Amino acid sequence: MDLKDAEERMKKALEATSHNFNTIRTGRASASLLDRIMVPYYEVPTPLKSLASVTTPDSSTILIQPFDKSVMRDLERAIAESDLGLTPNNDGSTIRLNIPALTQERRKELVKTLNTLAEESRVGVRNIRRDVIDSIRKQEKNGELSEDTARDQQDQAQKLTAKYTEQIDKLFAAKEQEIMKV
Repeated sequence: MDLKDAEERMKKALEATSHNFNTIRTGRASASLLDRIMVPYYEVPTPLKSLASVTTPDSSTILIQPFDKSVMRDLERAIAESDLGLTPNNDGSTIRLNIPALTQERRKELVKTLNTLAEESRVGVRNIRRDVIDSIRKQEKNGELSEDTARDQQDQAQKLTAKYTEQIDKLFAAKEQEIMKV
């Protein structure tokens, strides 16, 4: 593994972090809140978005229209059992999710969840760094790299790690501010 591979993997980790942060609700309706919800469809876990169209007619409502009406109960159950804390309202052809205003206690819980996701991402970036440094040390041991070159590449790996960790922290701070804003 070289530094370019490491940077690509770190970029992907940052993108995944950003995507995960978007699945945490902030008090207004967003279709991305349902991205993590899996629905058992013919006994196969399937993303909700593959089974229904999801729209936000206003800032406090999410409207879910299943492509196949027979999956309505499964959709409803998956949403109710999710960690979103929302109650689905089924009118026979669509499911409505009303997004209530967040309480201060719920905001704090969401920030804790957000912090957990951010820490998982930081660990992922550090694991990539560890893999790169192990690879560099192995190359140095095999005589493929000089000691100075190996040290320089390890320093570059550390700088990449610091850069992406800082970007994760910035994403976290922005999302935390968004959640805590009343």
